[in-house]
Amino acid sequence: MLRSTFLWLSENPGIFSFVKRNRLARRIALRFVAGETLDAAIEAARATNAKGIIVSLDLLGESVSTPEETHKARDEIIRTVEAIAESGVKGNVSVKLTQLGLDISDELCAENMRAVLDRAKELNVFVRADMEASDYTERTLQLFYDHFHPEYNGLTGVVIQSYLRRSEQDVERLVSLGARVRLCKGAYAEPEEIAFQEREEVSASFVELMERLVENGNYPGIATHDAELIDKTVAFVEEKGIPPERFEFQMLYGVRRDLQDELHAKGYNMRVYIPFGTAWYPYLMRRLAERPANVAFMVASLFKETFGRR
Repeated sequence: MLRSTFLWLSENPGIFSFVKRNRLARRIALRFVAGETLDAAIEAARATNAKGIIVSLDLLGESVSTPEETHKARDEIIRTVEAIAESGVKGNVSVKLTQLGLDISDELCAENMRAVLDRAKELNVFVRADMEASDYTERTLQLFYDHFHPEYNGLTGVVIQSYLRRSEQDVERLVSLGARVRLCKGAYAEPEEIAFQEREEVSASFVELMERLVENGNYPGIATHDAELIDKTVAFVEEKGIPPERFEFQMLYGVRRDLQDELHAKGYNMRVYIPFGTAWYPYLMRRLAERPANVAFMVASLFKETFGRR
C-alpha cells in the first residue's frame, strides 16, 4: 500500500509543484539528490571519489514532450560529460532515453543519444542508457541493439530490471553480445503479467541474473542496497573464484552509505549514482517506494540535524 502510494505521488505534477516550494521537502530530497546544478553534482562526485568510490552522474528528468526540450536535455548531458572529463572526476554518465525524445520518436532519440555518445567518445567517458517503465523496455533495448552498441560498443551500456519476467532472455542476449549491463530490481508499478509482484520472486530473479552476469558478463554493475543480495553476490564470486575487478557494486547517493564504505573497504569496486537537477521530486518518490523504510531513516536524520542532540 505504501509503495503504491509513493509511486502514485511520483506521477502527480500538482503535488510536485507544491512540494518544490516546501523547505522541509527540499531538505529531505538532499538526502538522495546532490543538488539542482551540475556544479553541485561535481562537488558531490569529488567528495565520493575522495573515499575511493567511483560515480555515475544522472541528470534528473524524463518524458519530455517537445523536440526543444530534448535538445536542452541533450546539451546539459553533454555538459555533464565534459565536466567529468575537465574535473578529473572518476565516473560516467547515466541517461534516460525519454529525456532525449523516446516519447516523440525513436529517430529523434537516437539522434540526440548519438550526439551525447560522439562527445563521450572524444573524451573517453562511458554513458549508460538507463531503463524506465516496461512500456519503454523493448524500444530501449532495440535502440541499443540496432544503434548504440554496434556504433559505440564498450562506450555504452544498458540496464536490466530483475522484476520483469522477460529479463532472463534479455540478459542472455546481452551477455552473448558482450554488452555492459547494470542489474537492478526495478522501481516502477508494473502489472502481474509483465513483472513479478512478490519480493521473494524479484530477489530470486535478481540472484539468477546476477550469477549469469558476474560469471559470464562484461564488467556488470550489481545495483542493490539489499544486504541479503549483496551477501549472495559475495558468496557466489568467492565460490567461483571470480576476482573483484570483474564487476562492481552500485548504489544510489545517500542510500546505505555504511554498506558502500564496507564493500569498498573489502576491496570491491563500488559506484554511486549521483542524481542532480530540478526534477528531483519524482525520483525521490520512487526511491521511497522502492524502500519505504527510508521514510523513518530520513525523518530521524532530519530531526537530529534540526534539533541536535539533547
